[in-house]
Amino acid sequence: MEVVRNRDPYPDLRVKIGALHLQNPVMTASGTFGYAREFASLMNLHRLGAVIVKGISLEPRLGNPPPRIVETACGMLNAIGLENVGVEGFIADKMAYLRGIDVPVIVNVLGDTIEEYELITEKLAGVEGVAAIEVNISCPNVKKGGVAFGTDPKMAAAVTRSVVERSDVPVIVKLSPNVSDIAAVAAAVEDGGADGVSLINTLIGMAIDLRSRRPKLANVIGGLSGPAIKPVALRMVYQVARRVTIPVVGIGGIDTAEDALEFMVAGATAIQVGTANFINPRASEDVVKGIGEFVKKEKLPSIRDLIGTLKLE
Repeated sequence: MEVVRNRDPYPDLRVKIGALHLQNPVMTASGTFGYAREFASLMNLHRLGAVIVKGISLEPRLGNPPPRIVETACGMLNAIGLENVGVEGFIADKMAYLRGIDVPVIVNVLGDTIEEYELITEKLAGVEGVAAIEVNISCPNVKKGGVAFGTDPKMAAAVTRSVVERSDVPVIVKLSPNVSDIAAVAAAVEDGGADGVSLINTLIGMAIDLRSRRPKLANVIGGLSGPAIKPVALRMVYQVARRVTIPVVGIGGIDTAEDALEFMVAGATAIQVGTANFINPRASEDVVKGIGEFVKKEKLPSIRDLIGTLKLE
């Protein structure tokens, strides 16, 4: 893949994840930005570091019945159920538009078996405009009794290795926070050949309607995201960045440039803006602008000089 040109001679916001070059470290989190076209009239897509589309499965998925989203204190619960058009529908109906965006397009992939991950990756290989793959390992492995791939280091490494062997673009693995030792899973994924890791995915939670005494989500349980999870995400990014040598992408409660910069100080090479997109459709673009202003103000040669600079003494 060619290096994306840096449109501003200063500040230098460029970062790199494997062979993937970004003009700045700001990406959109999968599941919060649709297929990008939905936001085209609301912001300048070309200012982003990368666009990550919603998770793509082997076959189309309708998702869970409503209600599927519930507001919580400082965040939200979602149980969308990974609704998407399927990999063939994605290639046929979505990629033509995405190829016209002047930033890298990263495809988030998901499956219930390793074989499904393999088939999706094979179908995406050689598709013009696909710059990288992000592997969602929070999905249940149906052949292992529904245990999520991301909760077992060996399973995480196995699915990573299978995708890497079949992919012709860099592979980033998205980690689940619902584990006792996320750094161990990250290390296993690195051993499996991943070019980078992104974290965190949503935390498991639920909400109850006291009047009806019923769950607020039809699925009962959902994924918690938004500002409420930022301290947890920041801690996990810090732990993982100290454990692995591959780039780390920070996710979780990022709403402002200051949030994003904190993740980079903790060790993240890049970040993703997620739930904030529902509140402010221009959130990602605002974060890019704020990061640039910070680099200028601090007179940093590059945003890369900020990565992993947390002072412990």
